[in-house]
Amino acid sequence: MKRILIASAVAFAAGGQALAADLPPPMAPPPRAPAMYVPVVPLYNWTGFYIGGNVGAGWNSTGSITDTFGSTFGTTTNTSFLGGGQVGVNYEFGGGVVVGAEAMFDWLPNTSNTINAIGGGSASGLTGTATLNNRWLTTATGKLGYAWDRVLLYGKGGGAWVGNSNPSFTVNNVGATPFSGSNSNNFGWTAGLGVEWAFAGNWSARAEWDYVRLQNQSFTVAGTPTGGAPASFNGDVISINNRSINMFTAGLNYKFGGGWW
Repeated sequence: MKRILIASAVAFAAGGQALAADLPPPMAPPPRAPAMYVPVVPLYNWTGFYIGGNVGAGWNSTGSITDTFGSTFGTTTNTSFLGGGQVGVNYEFGGGVVVGAEAMFDWLPNTSNTINAIGGGSASGLTGTATLNNRWLTTATGKLGYAWDRVLLYGKGGGAWVGNSNPSFTVNNVGATPFSGSNSNNFGWTAGLGVEWAFAGNWSARAEWDYVRLQNQSFTVAGTPTGGAPASFNGDVISINNRSINMFTAGLNYKFGGGWW
C-alpha cells in the first residue's frame, strides 16, 4: 500500500510539471504612456529700446492774468488735437519693477489761446485781445513702473518745453500791436500716469495722461498799432501766471529687444 501511494504522488508531480510546461508564459504588463511635455511660456520682459507714435488731445489753461494798468481779463481754456512720437528705453528688474527714460514730441496745430482785456488806467474804455499760439510740446522724463507680465503700469516726471509763434495784441478789434518780450519762459515740469499692454510680439499699446506746469510769462505792449487802433495800451505789461496743459494720448510702441509671440 505504501508503495502505491508513493508511486501515485510521483505520477501526480510529473503530470503537474508537464501541464505547467504546456501553459503559455505570463504576459508582460503594458508599457506606461510617456508623460506629456507642456512648454512653459516665459513672462514678457520689458527691457529694451522702443520707438512709437501717439495722438490725443490737450487742454491748455492760461491761469490768472494781470497787467500794470489794472485791466480786467478773461481767462480761457483751449482744447486742441495733438500728435507726435516718442522714443525711450526700459529696464525690468526681477519681481516686475521697471525703470526707464523717455522723450516725447507732439505738434499742437490750431492752438490759439485768446486773452480778452477790458482796459484800465489810460486804456479805460478800450478792449484788448491777445493771441498766443502754441505750436509744439516736448517732454523729457524718467519712468518708474510695475509689470504684471504683459501689462505695465507706470508713472513719469521730468521737464517740458512749449514752442509758440510771436503773440499779437489788438485794440478794439482794430489793427495789431506787437508784444515785446521773449518766449524763453516756455518751459516747466511735467508728471503723468500711464498703462501699457504688450499685445503681440514686441508691439505694445498704451494710454497716458500728462500734466504740464509752465513758468509765468510776461509781455509788454509796444509799438504803433496798425489800422488806426488807439495806442492807449502801449507800455502795458501783461503777466500770465499759473499756465498749465493737461493732455491725454493713446500710443503704439515697438520695442527692440526680447519678447514673445
